[in-house]
Amino acid sequence: MWRVERFNIFGAQFGYTPDEDPEGYRVGHVRFGPRIGARRLGGTVYELPPGQSICPYHWEAGDEELLIVLEGRPSVRQPDGEEELLPGDVVCFPEGPEGAHRIANHGAETARVLMFSTQRTPAVTAYPDSDKVGLFNENPKLSLLFARGDKVDYYLGETDSSGEGA
Repeated sequence: MWRVERFNIFGAQFGYTPDEDPEGYRVGHVRFGPRIGARRLGGTVYELPPGQSICPYHWEAGDEELLIVLEGRPSVRQPDGEEELLPGDVVCFPEGPEGAHRIANHGAETARVLMFSTQRTPAVTAYPDSDKVGLFNENPKLSLLFARGDKVDYYLGETDSSGEGA
């Protein structure tokens, strides 16, 4: 029988990213979607110390995200510039390049934000500043991150129906 599960975002115990993550991307987070039975929606609470960002500037192919500022004054970079957000602000990042974003804390106080997203697998993410593309799967061994310049021809390594090279 289905039962309502709950998670209190104000009582979140944050796990911080590993020390091998570069300075500027060391944030606390707790993913709660699976804890409350979500299968097609993701939910994460992030804690951003001063000078840190959730992740590099990026956009999602096929998924959209929604951000709610809980505490502090984080900034959001979008294609048309950067602006500071206030507690209670809600922002949506649509799929595709027009939804590109980065959440950073340029302030002196810790910021906390809540993010929801649709969850398609595999997930495709593009990083315009570094010209990378990521293909992410539930199984980390099947996830890939590569420079767009590494692209190859569609038929590279393929053979024709006779077994001869194309």
